[in-house]
Amino acid sequence: MTDETIDKSEAPQEQAPHSPRPRQPVLGVALGGGVARGWAHIGAVQRLDELGIKPDIVAGTSVGALVGGFWLAGHLPALEAWARNLTKTRMLSYFDVVLNGSGLMGGKRLEKILGKTLPAQNIEDLQKKFVAVTAELATGHEVWLRNGDLGEAIQAAYALPGVFPPRAINGRWLIDGALVNPLPVSACRALGARMVIAVGLHADAFGESVSKRREKYGRIPDTSGAELEQAEGGGIAEKLMMRRLFHANESAPGVGTVMLAAFNILMDRATRARLAGEPPDVQITPQTGHIGLLDFDRADELIRLGREAVDYAMLRIDRTMELLL
Repeated sequence: MTDETIDKSEAPQEQAPHSPRPRQPVLGVALGGGVARGWAHIGAVQRLDELGIKPDIVAGTSVGALVGGFWLAGHLPALEAWARNLTKTRMLSYFDVVLNGSGLMGGKRLEKILGKTLPAQNIEDLQKKFVAVTAELATGHEVWLRNGDLGEAIQAAYALPGVFPPRAINGRWLIDGALVNPLPVSACRALGARMVIAVGLHADAFGESVSKRREKYGRIPDTSGAELEQAEGGGIAEKLMMRRLFHANESAPGVGTVMLAAFNILMDRATRARLAGEPPDVQITPQTGHIGLLDFDRADELIRLGREAVDYAMLRIDRTMELLL
């Protein structure tokens, strides 16, 4: 971008929500991790589109890479439709539990759905710059995937250790990037963004009262296992495994509950640490803390929360753009 002088007197004084916006600085959008809460990203980027906020660069971690990739590839409506149709029963049908692999789930069923909703294409063929943030299992190094198969990069970005197996790309085993960079503002800056809008999902990660969190501590679908018995999707092995993982007893919650709660703590603390040194120009924070990390069936509410958060932040976005022009 050049530093040419812009005569703002020629620009309209007021902008309608869907009218063309004035010229903007080189813009990066960072989409953070958050497991099921990531459906809020769908609403957020939809609303940015409607308001004429067009990014030049998108960086995504974990579910942020999933939504960002679909967004730039032009297939966000397909992802939205799939997310809105998810129920606990349908979720169970995608849990291909494996007992001798490097993750609790093989991920093949989700990979099949991904292939149906996102046609094969390479990252470098997208019209805008895109980076999927991952971590190398062997070294812990942050790895940015900027070329190659888009679907494969997305799967590596959400390969949560213990849940999904790592993905082998370019001779390295890659895992969920949220472990090293939960909200990739730094990736947007490195790729040339002068202004960065970050959509983070952990501003109120512990927003509920302690008593409420203890009461429903990670129960999915519920601690009685009733929904697992009634679910038509998935086999007996999947149902038994899910009950064992998430069924709490009098002494302690299930191992799956503990793992997800620990991941929530890690992402919250890591996000705070990274943003202290690499703050975005505008941070959008959908209030999703009351929604569990595995509540994928609450897409309607999450998408609405994402849209509302963008509307709340629009005054800051406009003022920041004016300052940077």
